[in-house]
Amino acid sequence: MTGPGSTANVIAALASFIYPGLGQLVQGRIISALVHFVVASLLWCVWLGWIIHIASCVDAALYRSPESYRDDLL
Repeated sequence: MTGPGSTANVIAALASFIYPGLGQLVQGRIISALVHFVVASLLWCVWLGWIIHIASCVDAALYRSPESYRDDLL
């Protein structure tokens, strides 16, 4: 099960710390990865990239797979 604090999410958060969007890509969320990468790239041009960089790490760390929501219902 992947949920906040799981080993997979910690690895994804570390990957996003290295490069925004990389953690989302590791989790298989391609659209989210592209959004984080593009927004971070644009914001780094105006010295605000650290904001999305941190947001990318937090998003990867707190991600819950759709299967985990289904498991909670059962």
